[in-house]
Amino acid sequence: MYIAEARFSLWADFIERTFLEEGFKDLIARGIINGATSNPAIFKNAILTSDAYKEQLAALSHLSPKEKYEAVAIFDIQKAADILRPLYDAQDDGYVSLEVDPHLCDDTAGTIEEGRRLYRAINRPNVMIKVPATAAGYEAMEVLASEGIAVNATLIFSVDQALECAHAFSRAAQKSAHPADTVISVFVSRIDRAMDETLRSFGVPAGLSGIYNAADIYAKIEALGVLKCRVLFASTGVKGDDYRPSYYIDELLAYNSVNTAPIETIEAYVKGGDKSLKLPIDPSVMKRHAQQVEAAGLDFQKVIDGQIAEGLETFKIAFNEILSALE
Repeated sequence: MYIAEARFSLWADFIERTFLEEGFKDLIARGIINGATSNPAIFKNAILTSDAYKEQLAALSHLSPKEKYEAVAIFDIQKAADILRPLYDAQDDGYVSLEVDPHLCDDTAGTIEEGRRLYRAINRPNVMIKVPATAAGYEAMEVLASEGIAVNATLIFSVDQALECAHAFSRAAQKSAHPADTVISVFVSRIDRAMDETLRSFGVPAGLSGIYNAADIYAKIEALGVLKCRVLFASTGVKGDDYRPSYYIDELLAYNSVNTAPIETIEAYVKGGDKSLKLPIDPSVMKRHAQQVEAAGLDFQKVIDGQIAEGLETFKIAFNEILSALE
């Protein structure tokens, strides 16, 4: 763990084949990261822009686009898992995540089948299967976790989503003799990007809505005490110069949590980030901000609902672009 006494972990929100052989190993050797995450957008950028995949893809020309994608993604996930394995064996996380096809977000049976299939194909104990937090996803993540498959519940923007995931993981743990590790991935910066301009125009402090929402979720999940389940803060990179590069790591440092971030964000945090715990946050402070948001004419629940829909659509588009390029 990056800060052992706080049980705080940093994971790299990035996968690319050349990086795995170079920068990834260096970050692990320096004791900075102890896990990694991926998503369709990350794999799209890697596969479509890096020359490292050309040779493998040339050998896969007889396969369908999805089969090509899975072969490439599984290869990278296996490589990352093997590099991280010593950390996993030492019980210091060591997980890498792979997401199911985002088009299955409303298909419980399809998500379960694909989650099982990917887990078997990767054949590494330190892989987490990422499942979007939808009605179908809650059922699927419960089944997968009850079977001993580590699950990363993803695309979480609301307290309700997070609690549904936590309850699913709690039920799974009760069914299993060996409960799986699970994380609840709360997306942060996207909320601020959707609200900051309006808030500033009303003189309301910006850059707080995503943090307070995440802090509220963290407090509620921690209070439940679900076995082997932690909150993971995601979407923690900054866009533009509005905030210092490590802002969303600094401001969400919490006991028993994970932060997955882009490499440049991690390096900025290591270089000059704030290492003091920031959560929990006084509920009265968060309530005052919520009142200011409402006074500015913003419907926070509507913003959250929009972000959930947009997040799912973004991953579907990225997945479609990968498949289209691999035809």
